[in-house]
Amino acid sequence: MDNMQQQFFEAGTLMLAGMVFVFVFLSILILFINTVLAKLAVKFPDTIVVTPPRSTKKNKNKSDGNISPSVVAAISGAVKRFRSEHGQNQ
Repeated sequence: MDNMQQQFFEAGTLMLAGMVFVFVFLSILILFINTVLAKLAVKFPDTIVVTPPRSTKKNKNKSDGNISPSVVAAISGAVKRFRSEHGQNQ
């Protein structure tokens, strides 16, 4: 029984040492990459993209919250035609 306990202790110690090693390695890797990228960003800066200004015109259908009569007529006509073609008279 003492041998099993010793093996579990060694396994836990090895697991903890491995986790610490991976954490330290990845932390150093992240610091190294950030340092290299900071130096490269000075030498090769990103291009500045100029976005066009937004239009101040509002959609005439949504400007006051009302739907224009032409849109209502088009939708009504489409619904009427659909119902007549599919036999749903109402």
